[in-house]
Amino acid sequence: MERPNLVLMLMDNLGYGDIGCYGSTQHRTPNLDRLATQSVRLTDYYSCSGVCTPSRASLMTGCYPRRLNLHISDRGHAVLQPVSRKGLHPEEVTIARLLKGAGYATGCVGKWHLGDQPAFLPTRHGFDSFYGAPYSEDMTPGPNRPGWPDLPLMRDETVIEAPIDRDTLTQRYTAEAIRFITANRERPFFLYLPHAMPGSTDTPFASTAFSGRSANGRYGDSIEELDWSAGEVLATLDRLGLSQNTIVVWTSDNGAVYRNPQQGSNAPLRGWGYDTSEGSQRMPCLVRWPGRLPAGVTCDELLTMMDWLPTMAAITGAPLPADRTIDGYDIRDILAARPGAASPYDDRGFFYYFMDQLQAVRSGPWKLYLPLEKKRCRLGGGFTSSPLALYDVRHDLSEDHEVSAQHPEAVQRLLALAEAARADLGDLDREGAGCRSAGWVENPTARRLEP
Repeated sequence: MERPNLVLMLMDNLGYGDIGCYGSTQHRTPNLDRLATQSVRLTDYYSCSGVCTPSRASLMTGCYPRRLNLHISDRGHAVLQPVSRKGLHPEEVTIARLLKGAGYATGCVGKWHLGDQPAFLPTRHGFDSFYGAPYSEDMTPGPNRPGWPDLPLMRDETVIEAPIDRDTLTQRYTAEAIRFITANRERPFFLYLPHAMPGSTDTPFASTAFSGRSANGRYGDSIEELDWSAGEVLATLDRLGLSQNTIVVWTSDNGAVYRNPQQGSNAPLRGWGYDTSEGSQRMPCLVRWPGRLPAGVTCDELLTMMDWLPTMAAITGAPLPADRTIDGYDIRDILAARPGAASPYDDRGFFYYFMDQLQAVRSGPWKLYLPLEKKRCRLGGGFTSSPLALYDVRHDLSEDHEVSAQHPEAVQRLLALAEAARADLGDLDREGAGCRSAGWVENPTARRLEP
């Protein structure tokens, strides 16, 4: 069998209810809505964190961020900041490293956010090329950010622009993605396209071609430009005759965040980005592979971003590393709707961590919020308390009905899964037996435009 290409498009802070095929009535997303008619539309697909760095680490490696020690920054924050000593360990096996070893061309276009020092950049993690920013578009210099450089645009390991013109990022990332696909059309390729939008700022960015066009302010402009971008990438695959042999995955790293005024939507889910709510970690996800996966169908099996690495290993025949734990699973049979295929997380559980703390567990339809006397709050820090609560999040998407009293057996089973996770992955003030080290440099330097 000819090995398929993989195009993995990742949005930044885009919510479950932000595109038409997941219920949005505010945003015009015709390209994504058309893609949904050609795809498996996942309704119970999860990011492994409500914030960027740990989420992206899980996507690249197939592991929980707590296992990689990328659940917390070198400065005690939830995500890596510029000039960080910490990053994704150079010996971790990423999707790019796995596929490059199988003969694929590999390219990263967009926001990386797994370390800005040379040892942590995409080109040291299996990508042949990198065009993008090493961290978030909102991480710019200011009076409370001593030593932070201008937001850099990089090609491979060289800064080519600083500060970045953020209004044009979606346009330029799209053009670069098209160049990569075109240049590698004669060989199998992996394109990772992690967009920077709609991003973290209260005023998202969009080019002049889309500014003021949506019915939902700058946020809507940004969403509609991302839809345009997806359409351009898909049209390129069609034009080059590559669509039939390309797996396309379109998703987001975490849910829409609370803004002022509020523009993003995680509806009908409860909660916002940057915590362990469903709105924060349950993502829209479209998966297309013509002729190999059903088209225009919905899948409600519990799946996660950790599953892409083992799934691509199985598809290409590339061996998974035998010397470490991979937390994701081969989900080909589930995506193909083969009889009897069911989520492995139903037995083993999926674990919601906020930084170093386990806060919830899901198995099958059930999500259990753990009883915590000292629960980490949102990014600003501090603690609160929270009671035990059980919801059927497969059917009660808005979590309107707490049902722990009616299902004590489900509560006990999920509590046992949580305790096993604590032993393996750790918890607040507790080391996990199965955790590995992050990468580390003692004397980090800023990524700056050379004179």
